[in-house]
Amino acid sequence: MRTPIGFILLLVFIASLDYYVFQGVKHLVHTHEAKTRSMVQILYWGVSLLTLGSILFLALTEPSFSSNVFRQYVGAVVFGLVICKLVMALFFLTDDLRRFIYWSFKTVSAKSNIQSAQPTETITRSAFISWLGFSAGSLVLGSYLFGMSNKYNYNIIRKSLSFTGLPDAFDGLRIVHISDIHAGSFTDKQAVIRGVKRIADLKPDIVFFTGDLVNNRADEMQAYMDVFSMIKAPYGVYSVLGNHDYGDYVAWPHQGISKEVNLEQLKAIHAELGWNLLLNEHRIIRIDNANIGIVGVENWSSKGRFPKYGDLSKALQGLPPLPFTILLSHDPSHWDAQVLDHSTHIDLTLSGHTHGMQFGVEIPGFRWSPVQYMYPRWAGVYEENKRYLYVNRGFGFLGYPGRVGILPEITLLELRKTRAGSA
Repeated sequence: MRTPIGFILLLVFIASLDYYVFQGVKHLVHTHEAKTRSMVQILYWGVSLLTLGSILFLALTEPSFSSNVFRQYVGAVVFGLVICKLVMALFFLTDDLRRFIYWSFKTVSAKSNIQSAQPTETITRSAFISWLGFSAGSLVLGSYLFGMSNKYNYNIIRKSLSFTGLPDAFDGLRIVHISDIHAGSFTDKQAVIRGVKRIADLKPDIVFFTGDLVNNRADEMQAYMDVFSMIKAPYGVYSVLGNHDYGDYVAWPHQGISKEVNLEQLKAIHAELGWNLLLNEHRIIRIDNANIGIVGVENWSSKGRFPKYGDLSKALQGLPPLPFTILLSHDPSHWDAQVLDHSTHIDLTLSGHTHGMQFGVEIPGFRWSPVQYMYPRWAGVYEENKRYLYVNRGFGFLGYPGRVGILPEITLLELRKTRAGSA
């Protein structure tokens, strides 16, 4: 049982938020009949108490006590309700600040006018702002709940990248890049199968997976071994580990298995799938008489809270001079921190990790997600000094079982040789 001070403060905050938002909701129905007002109060506080009860249940019971599906969806709905009320509270707070400023002005004016002995009038809430807040909160909650239907709505993104150093034999190479599978979050195997079949339909020459096969434990892959073993390509499937693959976020031992054993089991799973797991090492791909390098590092992040398992220098050790090199590195912050200025010219780096926060806006000419304030390179293609980074938005999901505006991604990258005189 876990009852830290922080958790108690969280409950107090949510209860206070419920009470504050209720004042605004109550104003919206204050002109309605008593029966209607009573029904609104009962419904509001019923949902609020259910929310608090669900938080207590999720926090104070072990995950094995209930199914993963139940915990996932209950947690998601509870979080959505809290976010909805936070949005509403922002509008109500704006209205309260308006009322306070107006009340202060009226009070000062009354005191400065001796003849005005009238008490300062009560300033009522704005029905317009209250309705605006209620509508905004409802829109956020509706979008959040709708996003739960998008978690298996795989989006194929096609990009063509041109390089002067790409050997002629690799001109037109079709790369499928996937990342962040998070098998422990899946609840619909048939939907996942459909996604994997879409990978096969793209007929890739080579497939790269850039980490986070599981949420925490190797056994999360048991039900999906037959699914992901279907991913094949003529020049192979290459993979690296992500921050969730090391088991750093779960208490050990789990069912008598240590953290170290779990990691070894996960490495064995990559082999059973037929994937070439690169642990700070490299491989050379040969087509005709031309070679390119494939380098894979373990998870390395410039963010202090993530352990640095990766060793780029070790991965490059012994790699002969090649005209073209691809790096697989889970965390995109690695690119700015080490790859861009490395003495070895790495032409293309493939990463994942951010998920696009599974929430954002992507329309022609405008992209935004809260994750960009932590990871400036958070989705898509980036280029500096003729070095490219591609950040995949993730095949799976974590925490929130859905996606709003940022769909799960399967990337098809086509490499092109830049010819003399071409733009």
